[in-house]
Amino acid sequence: MALRKTRSVTAAARSLTTPASRQWWHIDTFFRRHRRLKWDPMRLATSGNKRKRMDVRVRHTSGSWRSVGKVELGCSAQRNRPDGRRKDLACQDLRATTRQMVTGYRLRWAVELFHKSVKQHLGFEEGATQGLDAVIAHVHWVYGADILLHMSPPGLSPGVHRIGDKQRARQPGLADKEKRHILPKLTQIGGVQRDKDALRQALAGA
Repeated sequence: MALRKTRSVTAAARSLTTPASRQWWHIDTFFRRHRRLKWDPMRLATSGNKRKRMDVRVRHTSGSWRSVGKVELGCSAQRNRPDGRRKDLACQDLRATTRQMVTGYRLRWAVELFHKSVKQHLGFEEGATQGLDAVIAHVHWVYGADILLHMSPPGLSPGVHRIGDKQRARQPGLADKEKRHILPKLTQIGGVQRDKDALRQALAGA
């Protein structure tokens, strides 16, 4: 996970030789005081449509995180911006490699962006539910809506990627009175089969 600059950490050797009240540094101070730690180059695949690669440099060591315990500490920065923003990371799995730490953080950030999107566009926080079962059902409905929108439903251009743009593109169709009358029936449990049976009976009687 990513650490704020005010998080207190220490090196494994320092924790054995220094009193507990004096051994802690803020994470940014810690890496400034350990400049001898070697920077290693790393290339990561991005998640964009163009599938570019991101060149970063990382360094890592073992240490302790205050009130947590032993952790693996890492620092990453873009290679083409040596004086730019750095990300400080910590992992409680002492067997984790630096690549796993950086990749895990990027995956976690993607999850954060996903939840931000469903809160903003799909009403993830707006369900007036009571009881655990109702909350679980609401979460499933929101996740299902997100999956359907990402599957490019009929009538949407393949070039539309954002959820908000897809919702706006679907509004004219949903506003049609005839479609609004049919959609609630089709989305009911067994609704499609009932309409098929009704159609077969109508054709048989014709």
